[in-house]
Amino acid sequence: MAKSDIEISANVGFVTEYSFRGIAQSDEHIALQGGFDLSHSTGFHAGIWGSNVDFNDGDEASVEIDIYGGYEGSIDQLTYDIGAIYYAYPGADSSLDYDFYEAYLALGYDFDVLSISASVNYSPDYFGSSDNSQYYALGMEVPLPADFTLSAHVGHQAIQDNASFGVPDYTDWSVGLGYNLESFDLSLQYVDTNLDEPQECADGCASRIIFGVSRSF
Repeated sequence: MAKSDIEISANVGFVTEYSFRGIAQSDEHIALQGGFDLSHSTGFHAGIWGSNVDFNDGDEASVEIDIYGGYEGSIDQLTYDIGAIYYAYPGADSSLDYDFYEAYLALGYDFDVLSISASVNYSPDYFGSSDNSQYYALGMEVPLPADFTLSAHVGHQAIQDNASFGVPDYTDWSVGLGYNLESFDLSLQYVDTNLDEPQECADGCASRIIFGVSRSF
């Protein structure tokens, strides 16, 4: 196996809030994030990524570590990626059952003037022992003049045991702008869900603006 067949990359950055599927994961505070990725010319890839978190659970969980791998490829302008992600929360009491994994399938198509994506994630036992779940998402990116990028996303989270998770099934969406400045990726996003605070979600589900800066190596 030639060394040139393997590519290793890293990324590091921060966001004014870590939002996952429209719900705050860092108590609406700044999150530091980063990871490493390895890809092979055959299409196999793997990586690890981490972020600080704050669930207002008495500091049971302060870090999230994601380990993932899969296979990706393309057919003309169509791209595909199939794999799995394991979400770990070291330090959290095992009785909370925060750790979980998902299998995913993602498709994308580049029309040159814009690119679109669709994905589905499935977990047999989602976060907090909330039983099986499915997350369906659609995305779009449009290159703009002056190296700006417009992005949009909509997703729907379905969970079998809503009581254990803490919120009912919900839809999230976002619209954002991206810009590359001297090797730094800047992002500004509007994020929202259809959950009502505090009736359906205690906190972190309402509309907000999130700014981020990252760099890849």
